[in-house]
Amino acid sequence: MWNKAVLNNGLRIVTEEVPFVHSVAVGIWVKAGSRNEDDFKHGISHFIEHLLFKGTEKRTAKQIAQEFEAVGGSVNAFTTKEYTCYYAKVLDEHFDLAIDILADMFFNSKFDEQEIGKEKNVIIEEIKMYEDSPDEIIHDLFAQTVLQNHPLGRPIVGTIESVNDITRQDILSYLTKYYTPANTVIAVAGNINHNQVVDKLSYLFGDWKGNRVETKYQQPEPYNDTVLIKKDTEQVQICMGVPGLPRDDENNYTLYVLNNIIGGGLSSRLFQEIRENKGLAYSIYSYHSSYYDGGLFTIYAGTSQDHFEDVVELIAQELYKCKKLGIGQEELDRTKTQIKGSLLLSMESISNRMSRLGRTELCYGRVIPAEEIVSKTSQVTVSQILELSEKLFRKENFSLTALGPIDKMTDIQSILTAVGF
Repeated sequence: MWNKAVLNNGLRIVTEEVPFVHSVAVGIWVKAGSRNEDDFKHGISHFIEHLLFKGTEKRTAKQIAQEFEAVGGSVNAFTTKEYTCYYAKVLDEHFDLAIDILADMFFNSKFDEQEIGKEKNVIIEEIKMYEDSPDEIIHDLFAQTVLQNHPLGRPIVGTIESVNDITRQDILSYLTKYYTPANTVIAVAGNINHNQVVDKLSYLFGDWKGNRVETKYQQPEPYNDTVLIKKDTEQVQICMGVPGLPRDDENNYTLYVLNNIIGGGLSSRLFQEIRENKGLAYSIYSYHSSYYDGGLFTIYAGTSQDHFEDVVELIAQELYKCKKLGIGQEELDRTKTQIKGSLLLSMESISNRMSRLGRTELCYGRVIPAEEIVSKTSQVTVSQILELSEKLFRKENFSLTALGPIDKMTDIQSILTAVGF
């Protein structure tokens, strides 16, 4: 069972007591990501995530790592387009140590000029490594194709130029604007007591002050386009898809089921047809990225230059079948059972429990337990799947981005027409 407390400064604390484990996962979730950077240098959200590990008034970067590793724990962070999370996992007896260090990093990082300069080099190498990973960068390139210059279409890490331009004052200004109590959630899951956690966090975070953030997002206006990027690689990397649904859309549970059927696992239609039956790709899958005011449904595949257009056509055929023929009740029931099993098994991980607490409270304003998702997906019908497929998979909605040793291809709209769209 989970519990929630709100401190006087607006900081939200959500916990889940799991008495049968010996561990605790804690995360500090801040509603600030790469789409919040319109008034700042691109990549600053991710840059700050790195800098919080570079030393405080009391601890060096090495000491931060050593203190966690000395008790067998771990600490890390990640940045998304709409939020940033700093998290740790330790034995329950070391919870106080973990939250003390996280609070020290959060409030007392020095942002030393020399460390800022060194970390710029680290992130520039990260950008170069990312650019040398075509199966990873293709997803950002596809987002840029559909969302163009919208903040959601920009890479989270920024560019070499934008990262080089970030100053210490930029960092402090960004922190003042977005790192505020009302813009933050602390999630804790494991062998803990809710009241004791609230008391500890009240002591460390209760005096934290900051203005309430009034975020006004620019709503994305998706484009449809075909973009080919020639690069000397062994495979052609493909991302193909359509605009998806915003976070609070009532059809998200239907799309959750539909995505699972199309490309959500080894038994999905795309995996079975393109990999198992045709042998044209090693990796192929689909996913839905849902944001505050928009979304993106994407299908990824990696294949050889000779089979590039064949794979695109086969993807189009499977989507056309979903749109025109729908799915059978047996396939739907099987998918629901798969989703239920996967979700409930994931709750055996304390880190996953903490992540669900923090992410849903931050993004939806309430905790959404796995059991609720299972219940909602179990109510999805065959007719709802067909209706959503007809809405999403319209010819004019499709975009495609391909990266690899290609000079040209048949236009995606022509391929869709040939398939029957």
